[in-house]
Amino acid sequence: MLTFEQKIMFLKDYLVDIKGNYADSFKTDILFYFDEFEDIENNKNNFDFLIQLNSKEEIHNFVDYLTSKIVLKYNEKEDQLSDFIFYTINSYS
Repeated sequence: MLTFEQKIMFLKDYLVDIKGNYADSFKTDILFYFDEFEDIENNKNNFDFLIQLNSKEEIHNFVDYLTSKIVLKYNEKEDQLSDFIFYTINSYS
């Protein structure tokens, strides 16, 4: 079983691993949403969704789900990307 801290590090590592596809380009925005993991201790509630994820693969699948949803449903004329990420994360939990 992964610890909460390990889950956060797996999330960060996967977000930093940006491939050449369009969906992965949003990983940088997700990193910014999490304040580039600078103040994890004071922002632990932002990572509550990780409680439900139990493996590195599930964390990767979640990020892939989030980036895919951004590509398919995000409308920059109607939403702020940070709000879209927030609502998607909280609806996933």
